[in-house]
Amino acid sequence: MLRQYELVDLVKSYDPDADEDALNRAYVFAMKKHGAQLRTSGDPYYSHPVEVAGILTKFKLDSTSIIAGLLHDTVEDTDTTVEEIKSLFGEQVAQIVDGLTKLAMIEQKSAHNKQAENFRKLLLAMSEDIRVLLIKLADRLHNMRTLHFCAPEKRMRIARETLDIYAPLAERIGMQEVKSELEEIAFAELHKEAYESIKARLNFLREQGSNLVPKIIAELQKDMEENGIKAQVSGREKTPYSIWRKMQSKNASFEQLSDIMAFRIIVDDVASCYQALGIVHSKYHMVPRRFKDYISTPKPNGYKSIHTGIIGPENTRIEVQIRTAEMHEVAEKGVAAHWAYKQGERVVGKNFRWIRELLEILEQASNPEEFLENTKLEMYNDQVFCFTPKGDLIGLPINSTPVDFAYAVHSSVGDTCVGAKINGEIRPLRTILQNGDQVEILTSKAQHPSTEWDRFVVTGKAKAAIRRYVRQFKRDQFITLGQQLLERTFKGENLEFNEKALVNVFPNFEAESIDDIYAKVGEGLVTAWDVMKAVYPGYKQSKLEKVVKPLKSVFGKSVRKDKAKGEPLKIKGLIPGMAVHFAGCCHPLPGDRIVGIVTTGKGVAVHTIDCKLLEKFADEPERWLDISWGEAADEGPHVGRLKIMLANEPGSLGDLSNLIARNNGNISNLNIVNRTVSYFELLVDVEVKDLKHLTDIIAALKASKVVSYVSRSVQ
Repeated sequence: MLRQYELVDLVKSYDPDADEDALNRAYVFAMKKHGAQLRTSGDPYYSHPVEVAGILTKFKLDSTSIIAGLLHDTVEDTDTTVEEIKSLFGEQVAQIVDGLTKLAMIEQKSAHNKQAENFRKLLLAMSEDIRVLLIKLADRLHNMRTLHFCAPEKRMRIARETLDIYAPLAERIGMQEVKSELEEIAFAELHKEAYESIKARLNFLREQGSNLVPKIIAELQKDMEENGIKAQVSGREKTPYSIWRKMQSKNASFEQLSDIMAFRIIVDDVASCYQALGIVHSKYHMVPRRFKDYISTPKPNGYKSIHTGIIGPENTRIEVQIRTAEMHEVAEKGVAAHWAYKQGERVVGKNFRWIRELLEILEQASNPEEFLENTKLEMYNDQVFCFTPKGDLIGLPINSTPVDFAYAVHSSVGDTCVGAKINGEIRPLRTILQNGDQVEILTSKAQHPSTEWDRFVVTGKAKAAIRRYVRQFKRDQFITLGQQLLERTFKGENLEFNEKALVNVFPNFEAESIDDIYAKVGEGLVTAWDVMKAVYPGYKQSKLEKVVKPLKSVFGKSVRKDKAKGEPLKIKGLIPGMAVHFAGCCHPLPGDRIVGIVTTGKGVAVHTIDCKLLEKFADEPERWLDISWGEAADEGPHVGRLKIMLANEPGSLGDLSNLIARNNGNISNLNIVNRTVSYFELLVDVEVKDLKHLTDIIAALKASKVVSYVSRSVQ
């Protein structure tokens, strides 16, 4: 562990004007506050913030950042308050520590939701000050270095969170060294066998070609010198995790990868980069589709370099990276390489485009879990670069479409997108964009997002915007339907209907506006009769009662005395013995909100509350019955219908049926709706116990590699 004077000396070595007194006070403050607290390893807890501060000195951050690193756990784990830190160390330190402090009291049930809430708070904090993210990454890096002291379940959770969130964040700000170390430790924990296997193969290659790397370096160095290029050449192995990811994405074996070894040629200026590239390509065969120029089109995190794959010296397939010394510094240390705080400038997170886009997703997401899902999509993808007609560069995840491009330009462009020209030609909106495409988005004020777009867009920003529109569109429909139901119910009872009366019953239904009342009625969360009883508490008779009473005589002959026999009812709200059937349009399951519709000759049809066919009965509220599932509802089996997009490849149907069977489901019917070269579109009826059972099957199908899309199908 770094001693107090050692930490101060490290900071002073690169920042002579650092506040030495504040650094000393922060070190002592953290030590006293954490006191006798111990880490899982048995070490004093204060060793952790001291090590985090030590990591930050390697980034050469300012003294404010180092002090915040020392204090980052005091508010969360001790009796320290943000106000106390503000009075002792200043407002900037207090704001950073507050941004880093996890939510202590989160009234959410699931760990996943808690993770999403914490990440949401971190994002908002780093949008105001990017130092929050740098300190958080240093904190996570030290926790990962000591991960082996934790219990197995906790190790798995922390490792997964690191791969999903923190390694991509490190990549987004260009901190390659931090990203690589986070990925390696997490990979070794989550996929131990794969990690050990790749490590063993790398060790074997190292032993077999122990003199190969020096030979290639010497040959490339000689090539540069003979052509008058001043350069430094070095070689390195790709990390086990980057090799494993490439094997997964390319579906290739270890032996098929061409860039296990990468060599860097570092030159003085940009012109020399392209001269060096010309020398390499003129002497060695280039591997097709392995050339990338990130100097002319840098990555969003500022990364610049030329990458090319060649059959190099010793007839070996290698990757060559060509860059200047300044580019190399940025490539390794990212935003910390061109740090501006010591000049008194403030680096605001919103200056980074990707943070602005994550903030937009945050505004559009309906809940923390959806925000986290869309954020992962936004961060965790390789890039493809396209151009607007004016020549502006737009970076997108690979497999993006014109709709993703439209939302990347601006949310309003995405919302009104009706078509796209790619390289001057009209192309479908689901077309996959390629590097270098010029994309022109065609818009119309009459257009709005389509629910079909959600099936092929890949960016989190596009998905969040489309889902937000769909939610609002559904709400608008519920409001219209609810208003109609209320007006007809009041009119049918010869009672006055006015919105002023509804205002008085807001508390009864936890509503904040008239539209909230309408939406709840339209969605079926409350009935029009409930609202009418709240407005006119003394009113007793209703048309629904008038409809139900005669039903006793209509269905009287077939009434089974369920209650007399003591048998539990499957449906509550019906007269025992009443003829009932489940609608084939929506396949209601125990767990769904349901409604009954009185039919002619067939008794009562049970529909889900969101069944589209219910719109046919909007003008006949007297036919609607308020029903719910009874105690015997889960006796089953019940039929749930799934809409599935399945890969068109040998064995995929077998995998699908086996997966459903392993989750205790039984296929009762299967219909191929559409078939292309790439996929089947299926409607599958599955016998299940209840809604949860069907949801579990959907979750299992989503995890299958042969299923690209699955949802419950309701009309």
